[in-house]
Amino acid sequence: MTLHATLRREWAADLTPQQLYDLLRLRVDIFVVEQKCPYPELDGRDLEPSTRHFWLAGDDGRVLATLRLLEDKPGSYRVGRVCTAADARGNGLSGRLMEAAVAEIGSAPSVLDAQVAVKDFYARYGYVTEGEEFLEDGIPHITMRRPG
Repeated sequence: MTLHATLRREWAADLTPQQLYDLLRLRVDIFVVEQKCPYPELDGRDLEPSTRHFWLAGDDGRVLATLRLLEDKPGSYRVGRVCTAADARGNGLSGRLMEAAVAEIGSAPSVLDAQVAVKDFYARYGYVTEGEEFLEDGIPHITMRRPG
């Protein structure tokens, strides 16, 4: 059975307090609680004027998956905070978010720091590994770039 989810995209300034809370709640549930990584999830970038938030909401409005797109400098982007609720995994939701982000990025260059375990997922969207693996909060990561 396919999970029905509606794609949403908002500029940081256009998020309602409830939407922002729901996005941050999912990210904390995954990155801090599930992955047991006590780190400062609230990094000050969620409300930057050029930040875009993508998410998929279930029919009940619950956030099932999210992705954050930062504009690091004009014309250069950073994809991050890609996650899916545990009970919604296996439905292609992160893939839908990546397709939306890549469409928004267009031909501009972009970068992300992938958990090594999912680097092949990002490679499907044109990202190539760069440099050596590194540990971030005890989890192996690697930088990946998508040339413009």
